[in-house]
Amino acid sequence: MNTTRRTRIVATLGPATDAPGMLERTLREGVDVVRLNLSHGEADDHLRRAREAHAAAAKLGREVGVLADLQGPKIRIKRFANGPVQLETGADFTLDCRADAPLGDATHVGVSYLGLPGDVKAGDHLLLDDGLLELEVKSIDGAQIHCRVTIGGKLSDRKGLNRKGGGLSLGALSDKDRADIKLAAQLKADFLAVSFVRSADDIVEARKLLREAGGNAWLVAKIERAEAIAALEEIIDASDAVMVARGDLGVEIGDAELPGLQKKIIREALARNRVVITATQMLQSMVESPIPTRAEVLDVANAVIDGTDAVMLSQESAAGKHPDVAVAAMSRICLGAERQFVPVENISALTHRLDRTDQAIAMAAMFLATQMPVRAIVALTESGTTAQWLSRYRSSVPIYALTPSAEACRHMVLLRDVKPLPFEGKGAYPALVVREAVRQLFQSGDLAEGDRVLLTHGDHTGRGGGTNTLKLLSVGPDGIAESLRDL
Repeated sequence: MNTTRRTRIVATLGPATDAPGMLERTLREGVDVVRLNLSHGEADDHLRRAREAHAAAAKLGREVGVLADLQGPKIRIKRFANGPVQLETGADFTLDCRADAPLGDATHVGVSYLGLPGDVKAGDHLLLDDGLLELEVKSIDGAQIHCRVTIGGKLSDRKGLNRKGGGLSLGALSDKDRADIKLAAQLKADFLAVSFVRSADDIVEARKLLREAGGNAWLVAKIERAEAIAALEEIIDASDAVMVARGDLGVEIGDAELPGLQKKIIREALARNRVVITATQMLQSMVESPIPTRAEVLDVANAVIDGTDAVMLSQESAAGKHPDVAVAAMSRICLGAERQFVPVENISALTHRLDRTDQAIAMAAMFLATQMPVRAIVALTESGTTAQWLSRYRSSVPIYALTPSAEACRHMVLLRDVKPLPFEGKGAYPALVVREAVRQLFQSGDLAEGDRVLLTHGDHTGRGGGTNTLKLLSVGPDGIAESLRDL
């Protein structure tokens, strides 16, 4: 039975992982990327957690990626004078969009977004607290939005507010986000998630600001606005990865549309050579319980079977009672689902066109891997691009990506099916480098004598984007790579 997990796990750090020894335990259980939620905490907290994550990973002899997640322009209500209030269905309730709005009560509350009156009209439906409460707009009087409660319930400070169907005019990057992009560069984050993306321009702007700050992270577009669905292809093309952020997305488009859209986003990301993360409430009950519900197990498994690169824990690991147990459960579910995963037979259907040499080499390698018994695919890569192309064509063959770049190694920890490994290579000639790569995998136990291996590399070592060669080899005695002469 295969016990090597192919799907990556992203886990959010927070107070729960700050407990002595907990961070190391979560990494030991299988965390590949740690998420720093910049919506909470101070800069020093995030810097400390990033350092501790790298130290814990080094102790375990492995790499861990760091994902910095921008808060974005999330609209929230302000505070209540005397704690949570109960909104009764049918009652009147006013959203006060003045900067000096008084503290709220059961009849009114302030709103953080002062431009909201210009974005809504009578008949619109506004959702509070991730859709648990609903208001219908009756009228707008200056800075005040008069509503009727259509779904009541308990409402407390700082809960989120969405317009059903989307359409709010807030840009994706707030002033706080622009400052936090500089923090992400200081953190040397490997991934930067941009919240509430509306168009490709939001990603282009974030990338420009990050590069100006000295950061080299991959850009992750969080798909959580209704407007993003209409611009999905251009957003995916502008990004390095996308996140199916199911919380706000489900609120805006409705629960019934969410499952189909999740599958569409995963499918489109793979077809366009982008990484995809599935997130939000995947094991929500494990904030309290040490055992996931059957519905949660099926939710995670379906995302894995659909082909997601990674699944993400949020509150479960950041503030839950047992983060390490939640990670272990996630890993266990991924392994079970991967055993049910059926690789795509027609790999040519997964690409629109072949316009890059490394893409063509990757496709040829995956075609061979589906047509003959091969133990592994070995990619000698400077930047990780060839490994990324290989991982887009889902198969049952493991991919070993050997690179001299620590940065590329940390990027590749988010790629499904890929095991990134540090590799310097000895000698300037490709034949010597190939021989040393196979020997390294033989000595680590990843390959054995007699294994057939597909290996990709470029004519010149130390040069990114140069993969142009595919070889079919056999592992001989002492790990010596031998050309197959019987084919």
